[in-house]
Amino acid sequence: MTDAAPVHPVDAVPPVRHLAALGLQHVLAMYAGAVAVPLIVGGAMRLPPADLAYLITADLLVCGVATLIQCVGVWRFGVRLPIMQGCTFAAVSPMVLIGTEGGGLPAIYGSVIVAGLAIMLLAPVFGRLLRFFPPLVTGTVILIIGLSLLPVAGNWAAGGVGAKDFGAPRNLALAAFVLLVVLGVQRFAPVFLSRIAVLIGIMVGLAVAVPLGFTDFGGVGDADWLGVSTPFHFGAPTFEVPAIVSMLVVALVTMTETTGDLIAVGEMTGRKVESRSLADGLRADGFSTVLGGVFNTFPYTAYAQNVGLVGMTRVRSRWVVAAAGGILVLLGLLPKLGAVVAAIPAPVLGGAGLVMFGTVAASGLRTLARVGFQDNHNLTVVAVSVAVGMLPVGVPTVYAKFPDWFQTVMNSGISAGCLTAIALNLLFNHLPSRAGSAVAEVPDLGGLPVGGVQEGVEKPREEAV
Repeated sequence: MTDAAPVHPVDAVPPVRHLAALGLQHVLAMYAGAVAVPLIVGGAMRLPPADLAYLITADLLVCGVATLIQCVGVWRFGVRLPIMQGCTFAAVSPMVLIGTEGGGLPAIYGSVIVAGLAIMLLAPVFGRLLRFFPPLVTGTVILIIGLSLLPVAGNWAAGGVGAKDFGAPRNLALAAFVLLVVLGVQRFAPVFLSRIAVLIGIMVGLAVAVPLGFTDFGGVGDADWLGVSTPFHFGAPTFEVPAIVSMLVVALVTMTETTGDLIAVGEMTGRKVESRSLADGLRADGFSTVLGGVFNTFPYTAYAQNVGLVGMTRVRSRWVVAAAGGILVLLGLLPKLGAVVAAIPAPVLGGAGLVMFGTVAASGLRTLARVGFQDNHNLTVVAVSVAVGMLPVGVPTVYAKFPDWFQTVMNSGISAGCLTAIALNLLFNHLPSRAGSAVAEVPDLGGLPVGGVQEGVEKPREEAV
């Protein structure tokens, strides 16, 4: 009798007593970002508080359902990796314009539904583009994802964007305290506790923040105990061509970002993302976006902050993130619980975010360590791609004078850096080399044309890509 085949860590199911803690950790890592999109869009449209609360609970409910689909998988929907789903920030500006220029929420939801259907149709096409993502490109993209998220953690640590005491020393001190707790737990605690270091850091930080006056639980008393999002609560969707076109551009951006996130998680978990699984993951994104348009919320994508948590904790089970999806469903059905989580002060999240987002960047460097940088132009590919990706992060208004469609693509550092890395990799490593250009030979990937080696230039021992 033969032994059963070993279970891959991605498919392993931790004990039930661990699932809740590990899942809650993922929820806390993405909660602030998840509720930010409905708050920004609803605030710009000057919706009453009751409608804002409805948008948030609808968002959390669909976040949970989308995460379950992505992790557990249903037929050809879901990448079956530890991926958290949440509303994409790439859609915020277009949705604010659609909502405030006369179309309102019905026009937003009509364009979101069309964008979701488009993502589902285009998923197989994107799945065949994996040959454009060798380690040179994926490592660069993962590095850009991490660097792009660090300002988010910085804003949280300072008190949250728009806070009256933004940058106050006490905010940064609380964030630093949480950071030290997370590091201390990782270094000195037993194995299981080290895996929930972020959760412990947030809980300890919250315990310190309450007596110091950082928290406001006033919203908990006002929240309902039960809330169920019903289809088309704000009216039947309308389908306006300008709104649909702008949301289709967003769809292409989110597909590019999701591709980078899925590849990053595949690298971290040891389960390489193939063309078929990438298409399944993108198809789940599209279906979740359609659900968003039906159930009064917005487009969905993989959340990069949770990619960092996977890398930091080294917990690779997709069932942990599925448990997080179940928690989100509960938060969406029980608004009072959601209000409790929302009361966690931003500096507490900022201290934990610095570790998580830095881990994403470090994972990108680890992938790039497998790439050869001698006798080729790979260093240029990385340098220019990171520069282009970080430009809108460091100078948010750099593209303010450009058309809306251009801003939608380039204001996302992740999509801008990803597109640049793909283009430069093709330019330097796959187009035929010209005389005088010392380009190393690279393996043929998917039938792409491969540049020749200049005579007299030694072929490097490592792969160029």
